[in-house]
Amino acid sequence: MPRETTSLTIMFADIARSTRFYETLGDISAQRLMSTCLSRLSDVACQHQGSVIKTIGDEVMCTFPDADQAVNAAKNMQEAFEKMPDIENCDLGTPNIYIGIHTGPVIKEEDDIFGDSVILAARMVALAKPRQILITEQTVKALTPDYKAFVRYVDKETIKGKKGKLKIYEYIWEQDDVTVILERSSTSSVLQSYLELRCGNVIIKVDHLQPSITMGRQSHNDLVLDYERISRSHANIENSREKFILMDHSSNGTYVHPQGEAVIHITRDEVQLFDSGIISLGRKASPGSPGAIHYTVKQ
Repeated sequence: MPRETTSLTIMFADIARSTRFYETLGDISAQRLMSTCLSRLSDVACQHQGSVIKTIGDEVMCTFPDADQAVNAAKNMQEAFEKMPDIENCDLGTPNIYIGIHTGPVIKEEDDIFGDSVILAARMVALAKPRQILITEQTVKALTPDYKAFVRYVDKETIKGKKGKLKIYEYIWEQDDVTVILERSSTSSVLQSYLELRCGNVIIKVDHLQPSITMGRQSHNDLVLDYERISRSHANIENSREKFILMDHSSNGTYVHPQGEAVIHITRDEVQLFDSGIISLGRKASPGSPGAIHYTVKQ
């Protein structure tokens, strides 16, 4: 059977602390409960055009054609578990679930999928807390603005065998938290800062809707600059609690020239951006130089 490579959004949904249900209810009753839970998760996935790849113990792995459907399914899975009745003669309450999601290329072989994207999705569910939906930066970028409004940055995590750190985000599904985010969004002109980047005719914003951007020579970057001394994936800028952090990953470094101050040169390091100035990748640049990136922190 030939292998096929395609891009999908992969989700793992794991029943939290399932061993405690086995210890409390016994094997037969706990297994019956786990089967009911897994069936409920599978049904919700299918309702959102998802494909259930397999169930492994107390966990289900499924794929979706796009990120919006995946996070919507994840939200509905959490809501479905909220509606489950309490278990009789059990002080554990109803089961909760962890959910992890990643978007990227996978290798399809018969009815299974393989590749780094599967590993990253599995890492997300391993890091999640009960009732939490964790997603990667790739999934955030694949979401439409309506769904991005409910995403918040959580942390960075080192992944074994991979360079750099993986950025972790949470999709907020609970009503109270959603209300808070919507209130912040509706008053963003007052409460939320954003970073504006200008390079030639290109303008990019780093804000709560696009909390991270990449810069470099290759076409996958948000800001592509094909000049000598610029690395393929040279640097990125991240919005972390309205602090704008530039991180260099290159051999030649990045130059930051804040307005009215001395030039800062960083190599595989990071610096916070304040007010306004110029960023140049791999070499110093004056305001009119090709490749000069003008930045301004705005309210």
